[in-house]
Amino acid sequence: MKNDDIKLPRPRLVLIGNGMAGVRTLEELLKIAPGMYDITVFGAEPHPNYNRILLSPVLAGEQTVDEIILNSREWYAEQGIKLHTGKAVTQIDRVRRVVRASDGTEAGYDRLLIATGSLPFILPVPGKELVGVIAYRDIADTQAMIDAAASYRHAVVIGGGLLGLEAANGLKLRGMDVTVVHIAPWLMERQLDETAGTLLQRSLEARGIRFEIGAQTSALIGDQAHRVMAIQFKDGRELPADLVVMAAGIKPNTALAEAAGLHCSRGIVVSDTLQTVTDARIYAMGECAAHRGIAYGLVAPLFEQAKVCANHLAEHGIGRYQGSQVSTKLKVTGIDLFSAGNFTGGEGHEEIVMSDPFAGVYKKLVIKADKLVGACLYGDTVDGAWYFKLLRDAKPIGEIRDRLMFGESNLGDTGHQGVSRVAAMADEDEVCGCNGVTKGTICKAIKEQGLFTLDEVRKCTKASASCGSCTGLVEQLLMSVAGGDYSAAPKTKAMCGCTEHGHQAVRDAIRKEHLTSIPQVIEALAWRTPNGCASCRPALNYYLLSTWPKEAVDDPQSRFINERSHANIQKNGTYSVIPRMWGGETTAAELRRIADVADKYQVPTVKVTGGQRIDLLGIKKEDLGAVWKELDMPSGHAYAKALRTVKTCVGSEWCRFGTQDSTQMGKHLERALWRMYAPHKVKLAVSGCPRNCAESGIKDVGIIGVDSGWELYVGGNGGIKTEVAQFFCKVKTAAEVLEYSGAFLQLYREEGWYLERTCHYLARVGLDYAKREVVDNAERRRALWERLQFTLDGEPDPWFEFDKAKVDARQFEALSLAGV
Repeated sequence: MKNDDIKLPRPRLVLIGNGMAGVRTLEELLKIAPGMYDITVFGAEPHPNYNRILLSPVLAGEQTVDEIILNSREWYAEQGIKLHTGKAVTQIDRVRRVVRASDGTEAGYDRLLIATGSLPFILPVPGKELVGVIAYRDIADTQAMIDAAASYRHAVVIGGGLLGLEAANGLKLRGMDVTVVHIAPWLMERQLDETAGTLLQRSLEARGIRFEIGAQTSALIGDQAHRVMAIQFKDGRELPADLVVMAAGIKPNTALAEAAGLHCSRGIVVSDTLQTVTDARIYAMGECAAHRGIAYGLVAPLFEQAKVCANHLAEHGIGRYQGSQVSTKLKVTGIDLFSAGNFTGGEGHEEIVMSDPFAGVYKKLVIKADKLVGACLYGDTVDGAWYFKLLRDAKPIGEIRDRLMFGESNLGDTGHQGVSRVAAMADEDEVCGCNGVTKGTICKAIKEQGLFTLDEVRKCTKASASCGSCTGLVEQLLMSVAGGDYSAAPKTKAMCGCTEHGHQAVRDAIRKEHLTSIPQVIEALAWRTPNGCASCRPALNYYLLSTWPKEAVDDPQSRFINERSHANIQKNGTYSVIPRMWGGETTAAELRRIADVADKYQVPTVKVTGGQRIDLLGIKKEDLGAVWKELDMPSGHAYAKALRTVKTCVGSEWCRFGTQDSTQMGKHLERALWRMYAPHKVKLAVSGCPRNCAESGIKDVGIIGVDSGWELYVGGNGGIKTEVAQFFCKVKTAAEVLEYSGAFLQLYREEGWYLERTCHYLARVGLDYAKREVVDNAERRRALWERLQFTLDGEPDPWFEFDKAKVDARQFEALSLAGV
């Protein structure tokens, strides 16, 4: 045998830590030196590599754990990587060059990469060991919070930083009463100045989150079962707490490295090559590493480290990590903030500030020696990436200083919007800060790999796959490079597992084939299951009724429980009843009846809703029929995919600023539309002047009174993700408000997919399309308005016309156990 035929064993690379930073290093290594190493990975968690950044959307119910997995187990197998999950490494034997896991598993190494991340800082207060006191770092913590939200009411989050606020928002969306305790004078004091921190607090308070600013925790108090029940402050006050989330900071996880004799100071000390200063065979990167005295906790610098580390593991030896500029974004849907650099200023610094508290917009730019050195943005962060690039590149800004505050799109020939803006970017300009992906990398992938959708670009380049803030730029690049082949929409998604048909195909078939019952649809479209399921039957029932009103037969059993009972079921099995108040206006007689019902049926909670109505919570199901009868008020439809409220201000009748009678307009709209079912809940608002006290700008249809008439806005949503309504048209008379609003809503009723809000409907079909159908086409508008009136004519009030509304009164009868 010749020496040339001898196949030497590959060197062994062991990675301790299966998180984003370590696995990203492996991905970079496999790109530039595939097959160079035999790779073994140890992860303490039982999961494959996942996107820790997106734990907050998982907690908020916006994504699932499966959706945030970055590298599946199949990926490790395809790359020839030996993966050990659920095994924490407990020892590094530097003499034998072996690592040992908690279950006794051993792996030898020639090169070792430590990426053990960080540990949450737990306040050293009495009671920290109680059940219900948790940190927020991983999937297990997230699931623990989701489970707690299903069983408990009061949550306290200690820490008003990035992670704490994301935890608080998620728990609030899960239905808990949430209080954030923050010892500093304002929220996110390391990333925001006082003004921006105050605006952020107001936005979160509007979502129902409470704050204890400047409060210091002294102890956690438990019950007899050793579960936390309250938090105690230094001043002696107490707050109820069934769940306490510690989000007061992190510290590098260096215990394993210290035990192995590696030098640690604020982290595992590494050089510019990411090698530990103690042992050149051992590398460290990510949150556990300290580079030039700094341990980074954000993903972008960790990915920069990954490239350098992979370069040296591949023995190219040319990369150097010299530190990172970092920026901050908050992953709370509907709240936009951005900060980078030195935004607090100081001696020799100049500040440019724009503040509009009413609009919720605040911008502060800090300049020193003709260079941008810091930025703090709240409410309008569209230019955050551009400011960050100016800051990072340290370019003189003298020529654009007078326009700097107004963003890149206001720089004349040098600033462009849309596709022209991305066309003006250089190939080396960064598009995705989280993953360090440049424009050139994305364009090359689109051309060479034949990519046509956003999902394909995400999978191939990871651009837009983390926090998502660069999604718009990535889509613009797709439009620019792929041109007419660009596909913004994914392949048609089936309604459910019963069929391969999507919502639009089903709607089209119902109209084309004149189908009027659920069995007809199931037969005509060859449903996989003979009776459908809980997902498709409510959608089919709505599509039939909205397509063939007064002809299709309503199936109450294909409605959700709230619509069958015509009341909102609560977490304890009781119901809430909300009678309708036209335009939010009521009378003394109605209030007396509400008070009498509350007394007679021992209603535990009576609450004013955000839509200017009164909610009676805690009513037993068997009492619902009697409660409706004694209230003698119309159904508020607060339980239904229907018109909920028409919120109003007092308008010109009382307000000295009012230009139009918004209350009367609201009553006209509500009386005209109140029995209207829709693909999803619908909310309207009428403001008597541009001061917009009724919050018309975040409603499905918002009307704002002006001197010459009314302005109409559509597609707003104040829910989990706040969407600002878009300007639709301007009209002069109240009759026109009714016709234009009703026509738009009928268009949405006829074309919207079930459980699709108006904002998502408009995102799918386009605002211009809706304007063409309603504003520009008078004949089409009148036809839509007439069809809506035809549908609503004679539509029963389910609280008072049981038979006509097909309400099964037997469901309200108490079960008798006599004779059992």
